[in-house]
Amino acid sequence: MHDGHRQMPVAVFLYESGMQYRKDRHGDDLSILGYGCMRFSHKGAGIDIDKTEQELLAAYRAGVNYFDTAYIYPGSEAALGEILARNGIRDRVRIATKLPQFLVRNRASLDSFFEEQLARLRTDRVDYYLMHHLTDIAQWERLKSVGVMEWIAEKKASGAIRNIGFSYHGNTENFLKILSDFDWDLCQIQYNYVDETAQAGVAGLKAAAARGIPVVIMEPLRGGKLVDKLPEAAKKLMAGHPRGWKPADWGLRWLWNQPEVTVVLSGMNSLAMVEQNVRTASEAVEGAFTAEDHAFLQRILGIIREKEKVGCTGCRYCMPCPKGVDIPGIFASYNTMYTESRFSGRQQYFQSVALAAEPSFASQCIRCGKCEQHCPQGLPIRDKLQEAERALIPWPLKPIVLVGRRFFLRRGK
Repeated sequence: MHDGHRQMPVAVFLYESGMQYRKDRHGDDLSILGYGCMRFSHKGAGIDIDKTEQELLAAYRAGVNYFDTAYIYPGSEAALGEILARNGIRDRVRIATKLPQFLVRNRASLDSFFEEQLARLRTDRVDYYLMHHLTDIAQWERLKSVGVMEWIAEKKASGAIRNIGFSYHGNTENFLKILSDFDWDLCQIQYNYVDETAQAGVAGLKAAAARGIPVVIMEPLRGGKLVDKLPEAAKKLMAGHPRGWKPADWGLRWLWNQPEVTVVLSGMNSLAMVEQNVRTASEAVEGAFTAEDHAFLQRILGIIREKEKVGCTGCRYCMPCPKGVDIPGIFASYNTMYTESRFSGRQQYFQSVALAAEPSFASQCIRCGKCEQHCPQGLPIRDKLQEAERALIPWPLKPIVLVGRRFFLRRGK
């Protein structure tokens, strides 16, 4: 028997009254710190429910009210549902979960997935329901072809879905197309001080805000890479800064400084992480970043980028390519291979370039040179594209990329 009222460490509660909130599209308060449920701690083959419950309740008692999960996060929906139900707090929080749109074949599967999710979450409604992992407007068009718009209208009318949105991992152009194609209640994007011009980027953030659409941020610290895996020189600079902020503080405060950001997700899986993030969320003030703070982060970014292979700033002056090559997306992924890891770079490439409905590979380059005429950095783009292609998808990986494209972008029912 679990005790839903077990005593939490006092430190976690020191900032309960200080949690800050920003409004969703309908005027409801959302905690600026959201709980990302993809990284729950595991015990054996499953989620460590006892440990996760302590951490989740600590965050809840400190004022966190937005909990983000998804159908494809193994065990996450069921664990969240069990913890909320057992502690009687379902009605006091907001649940966000996601439709695995890449598995949807017809109208019936929409209901099948949704009913399974309601059962896992032990609830009769989802507060924020997102189309998961859109990378191209073609995926949204395919969902429309099986009746998703009518389905959404029915679920919202019945109250089973309160708000509808999408999470995104493609380029800026496709993000803007999806954003303008439907009356969305929110969107979720990868965004941080390294990815300011990648994926949806700052342009997507501001476009959503201009439409009055709340933006939820995922990967604010790139899965911890802007914390523990920062270059040593960057860590030393931060440790000696008079602000006294830790690396995670810099990343989170940079986001909360921007009024267009509604919620920042953190995959918290320790009480210490909950305490630190709650503390930061209680202290961060919109617009508080000084010119010196911004300049300091540019120094940090410069250190991170010392290992980059291409000096691309993501300005997109080289676009559009007449042959559809996603030049900034390819270079961003190529650089990530060397600033983080080969796996991270290739994963980024797969999500943001390889899954575009219209092929955008470097191999499509015909070396016309138009891109180089517009590059402010004077980069040898044509040669660098060939170099990036060889690094990102060496021949053993090409069949995997092609199979992945067929799986995620299939058009059939």
